[in-house]
Amino acid sequence: MSTNNVNHTPVTVIGLGLMGQALAGAFLRAGHPTTVWNRTAAKADQLVAQGATLAGSVGEAVAAAPLVVVCVTDYDAVHGLLDPLGAVLDGRVLVNLGSGTSQGARETAEWAARQGGAYLDGAIMAVPAEIGADAVITYSGPRSAFEPYEPALRSLGSGTTYLGDDHTLSALHEMAVLSLMWNILNGFLQGAALLGAAGVRAGAFAPLAGKGIEIVNGWLADYAEQVDAGTYPALDSTIDTHLAAMDHLIHESEALGVSAELPRFIKALTDRAVADGRGGDGYAAMVEQFRKPS
Repeated sequence: MSTNNVNHTPVTVIGLGLMGQALAGAFLRAGHPTTVWNRTAAKADQLVAQGATLAGSVGEAVAAAPLVVVCVTDYDAVHGLLDPLGAVLDGRVLVNLGSGTSQGARETAEWAARQGGAYLDGAIMAVPAEIGADAVITYSGPRSAFEPYEPALRSLGSGTTYLGDDHTLSALHEMAVLSLMWNILNGFLQGAALLGAAGVRAGAFAPLAGKGIEIVNGWLADYAEQVDAGTYPALDSTIDTHLAAMDHLIHESEALGVSAELPRFIKALTDRAVADGRGGDGYAAMVEQFRKPS
């Protein structure tokens, strides 16, 4: 199918949960002829009112556009919908914006190639309300598949990022960001529980916590350089110094009747680093503990 007018490339969106509806809505607002499909057709009503075309089947939806965006639960759900279609993917670019592992991304790319289609694996690092605005969405797969449709994909978010030819990169980046998110949130919640035991409201803690996150954010570029170089100078404090402060957090938690499970786990990892001779290094040396299989 022709993509000469790439700024208004016809697009299909399969899967109309909250995120899928947001994706289709962004394509429509950007002027792309948009075909949609969902098992529960009623979820398309609002999009149809905005100008979308509701396909009668998954096969019709795929056949309607050269760019097919799927946003369903996981890779198994993608295959459940598309495996029976066979050659209908021939000559099309399939973009999967669901979630899953790097192995799933690799296997889906191989499957799409056998059907004659090109494949881009994507990861949405945003909530539905951010789609079409400042959403961060990563893509990985052949550049030859990404570049012709980059203008259309950029209508989904200003944070559109192409990571490279390796199909697995989006899934890996998503897992890395999720790890970061959960660690930040758990750290905040541990701190809120600790202060709450002393009668301090979480709302009062939030501004100081935000400042702390800003400070740590300022360290990341330097830490990244150390990790890439494999050298960990103690520019501010050593792992031994951090270890002593971890003991304080454990004791404070126990004294206030708050769970010490999370700080104990962090200290256990740090104890291993010291046992490996890293006590005099900077904290970035902890990456060597995370590189080891559990």
